[in-house]
Amino acid sequence: MKPLLLVVEDELLVRMDLVDLAEEAGFTTLEAGSAAEAMDILEHRNDIQVLFTDIRMPGEMDGLALAHTVRERWPQTTIVICSGNEPPAADELPANVTFMPKPCNGPKIDGLLTAIKAELTP
Repeated sequence: MKPLLLVVEDELLVRMDLVDLAEEAGFTTLEAGSAAEAMDILEHRNDIQVLFTDIRMPGEMDGLALAHTVRERWPQTTIVICSGNEPPAADELPANVTFMPKPCNGPKIDGLLTAIKAELTP
């Protein structure tokens, strides 16, 4: 069975590209356009293994707050945070999170997702 990855990105075209890359890397994907939408999905599913989120998104919760919430409530979830802006300071990130600067190109994401998938599948 393929691992399940949730892509959280408010820019539709970027989100579509990330979903395509994740599926090509062997993941099943879900997608959300905001942290609030992602939380709704997370609260109704218990099989999401990877969260891939942008930091800046509309709404009350940004991707960094989402990542902290996921780390607290679902500590086994692998988290990747990306941003086209200044990277957050190390003490702003939850524990065991990978930060990826934007633009996230195919080879860079493919390598990361391949490594994550290898860790998740026996």
